Amino acid sequence: MAILEISVDPVDSLIDVERRIVVRGAAPGELVEIGSRTLRAGVAWSSRARFAADAQGQVDLTQAAAVDGAYAGISPMGLLWSQTPQQAGQREVFNASVQEPLLTELTASATGGSASAQLVQRLCGAGVTRRVVREQGLVGTLFLPAGAGPHPAVMVLNGSGGGINEARAALYASRGYAALALAYFKAPGLPDYISNTPLEYFQAGLGWMRRELKPQADFVALSGQSRGGELVLLLGATFPQQVSALLAYVPSALVHSAQNAADPAIGREGPTWLLNGQPLPHQWQNNRTASWQPFDQGPPPHRHALAMLTALQDPDAVERARIQVEKIQAPVLLLSASDDGSWPSSLYSRMVSDKLQEAGHPYPVKWQDYQDAGHAILFPYVPTTQLSYAHPVSGRISTGGGQPAANANADRHSWQQALAFLRQAVAVHISRKESS
Repeated sequence: MAILEISVDPVDSLIDVERRIVVRGAAPGELVEIGSRTLRAGVAWSSRARFAADAQGQVDLTQAAAVDGAYAGISPMGLLWSQTPQQAGQREVFNASVQEPLLTELTASATGGSASAQLVQRLCGAGVTRRVVREQGLVGTLFLPAGAGPHPAVMVLNGSGGGINEARAALYASRGYAALALAYFKAPGLPDYISNTPLEYFQAGLGWMRRELKPQADFVALSGQSRGGELVLLLGATFPQQVSALLAYVPSALVHSAQNAADPAIGREGPTWLLNGQPLPHQWQNNRTASWQPFDQGPPPHRHALAMLTALQDPDAVERARIQVEKIQAPVLLLSASDDGSWPSSLYSRMVSDKLQEAGHPYPVKWQDYQDAGHAILFPYVPTTQLSYAHPVSGRISTGGGQPAANANADRHSWQQALAFLRQAVAVHISRKESS
């Protein structure tokens, strides 16, 4: 009788690297159950599915469709993105330290016995360094790639949950970019809420990056998701000479009020962004059609996008709040989701793309809209099953939308698009510098 074996190739690599998982030693046609278990921030996440062995007694997850279990069809990394937490309500998929790898135990069982193997995913590649930044009023974490550089740079901005997005910055650094994850609220020494955030803070961050990092060809990109996606477009339009490229994940085309991340003393219809000490007009301000009722009514999880759609019915208010993206002087990448439960990122991205086209934007603009995906587009091979959540600031139980398989596809493909976009943007930027 053959002995069951399970192999992983590569065993240990960056989190964005797809693995080939193969079970050998089963009888042809036999059902083989394969499971995964990962400790994420101290909480166990797991997944299981069954597969029919091929004529050679193998199950190769790059070719074998799941017969039943946590996901359907063929997905080489399905046993990771389909994981669910053993503790209900858990959403944190990374360890507290991004320098600590995620360790996944894979198991396989069939009539002939069982086997196990380990899979290691890293956010920090070899030689990547981490530095806490608390200077000149800035709060963040800097990740630098291996090697002396100079490296192109990326500022990473979080959404309405606030905090410091170390995971994305670490992975950017692992792919060759000096990455500053810059917090702007809900972090040490900063306000607890997004209300009344000055744009000059980010301008100071851009200046600090150029002075401190001396990036390759003076290239500094902005990458942000959700409210961070709104913010990078707004910064690109406000400080166009200081921004080399924009990566906007599930962004807005409009300036929004403080919404779920608002200071309760100011309220969710109060301003988010300040410039020269003055609040920027936002989409809820003097809006004749905007209503929170579609978001507030009914049992949870609530769908925030429904309220945002009511505000879009007042064209005058929309135009007052529109981010003037035609002022951007850099390449733009838009990544949106057709079933975005937080706000209509597909519609917003179309508004941005159309306005840039109308204005004859002289830089590349790429828009990728992910069908059936939701708001939480991250990067490859992390669990995508937790569609509802308590907002980190307001506590409201909401849904980001989408379905696990569609969200996993968006995670994988969007990161590939982001890396390709950045490579091209850096090359074009260097060429422009050399020819000027």
